[in-house]
Amino acid sequence: MSTVIKSTGPAAVPLRFATPIGGVAGTSFKPEHLPAILAAGPRRSFFEVHAENYMGAGGPPHRALEAIRRDHPLSLHGVCMSIGGPRPLDKTHLARFRGLVARYQPSLVSEHLAWSTHETSFFNDLLPLPYTEATLACVCDHIDQVQEAIRRPLLLENPSTYVAFRESSMSETEFIRAVAERTGCGLLLDVNNVFVSATNQGFSALEYLAEFPLSRVGEIHLAGHAEQADDEGDLLLIDSHDGPVADAVWKLYEIVIQRRGAVPTLIEWDSKIPDWPVLQAEAAAAQAILDRHQSAMPAGDRHAA
Repeated sequence: MSTVIKSTGPAAVPLRFATPIGGVAGTSFKPEHLPAILAAGPRRSFFEVHAENYMGAGGPPHRALEAIRRDHPLSLHGVCMSIGGPRPLDKTHLARFRGLVARYQPSLVSEHLAWSTHETSFFNDLLPLPYTEATLACVCDHIDQVQEAIRRPLLLENPSTYVAFRESSMSETEFIRAVAERTGCGLLLDVNNVFVSATNQGFSALEYLAEFPLSRVGEIHLAGHAEQADDEGDLLLIDSHDGPVADAVWKLYEIVIQRRGAVPTLIEWDSKIPDWPVLQAEAAAAQAILDRHQSAMPAGDRHAA
């Protein structure tokens, strides 16, 4: 199946859509869980991996991923493309990313609305952007390049933020909507990121979700966060991915599913990795919410075209 999405480039790009996953909950794939996953056999689920962990030519990482991919859909999640960086995309990195998409034919492909490079330095962080017209043009150009390379739509993830830029001329939701409309990309809604950013910066998570273009959401992320205190003693949340999903995030998630309908949902857990049954239980909780709303039609949002 093929279609054409809008592009700000010189010509429209034909993009191949992989088989959709549907309203299914999945988990991050961690190699230590491979024996338990294979022993259980095929199940109603999908797995997501960070692209950068599989950019070598072969070896144990690829053997494990090939075993997973035989029986389950795959979501490929990039963390180092630096979509929001001011410099040109790294051509070598993009070529490796394209090769992974071609090799594993994932059902979902995503990256972050963030920057993580400066000149020859790569940072172990997903850093925020000023939401300006200049940044918008840069982000859209980079997304067009990625989508042309991989020949399919990219899902763009909303960030978790700890600071805001004074020079921003639009809200985050306005910026994300404009990116999606200009490039035709889809969106990955990280509900935990919404809660973290809202708490840290003092805005309403519910109002954010009311303004978010839910009709373009093709995947949802859920994760745990850590509580700290800032220099003034106020609560500071860190998007740590090292524990269970918080109750407040589950409540926001159910609101999203009520409005959007059931879409693939991924439990992220990237450090302090628990035993496989613990991660399975988180996915089962998400699946229960999805199943309650499987018959709901995608509601879109009040600004949808």
